[in-house]
Amino acid sequence: MRRYFHPDIADIHLPAVLFALSDATRLGITVALADGSERTAGELGGGIAKSTMTHHLKILREAGVLFVRSEGTRCFNSLRLEELQSRFPGLLDQLLGHAVRCGYTSPETHP
Repeated sequence: MRRYFHPDIADIHLPAVLFALSDATRLGITVALADGSERTAGELGGGIAKSTMTHHLKILREAGVLFVRSEGTRCFNSLRLEELQSRFPGLLDQLLGHAVRCGYTSPETHP
């Protein structure tokens, strides 16, 4: 089973989170996971190339936005909602609320 690096909550910094969420695809991934679900890269990617999706998920994970859980040969991605809320109160609520209002409802939607 593959193990992934996840930064400790104290090591998550605002510039890294904002950089990770500054890309339309990564913002769409975050919106898609905002309901608290776990999804594989394939479920999130739709028409996005596997290598491109892997790159975006890595940036989100290393910034502390995503948690990846391995189960057999599959990897499940979820948002670190509670941890980010405790570290940056209200940040995700504001960013994701605005993203939904602007039409970023999935990784493929770029208004």
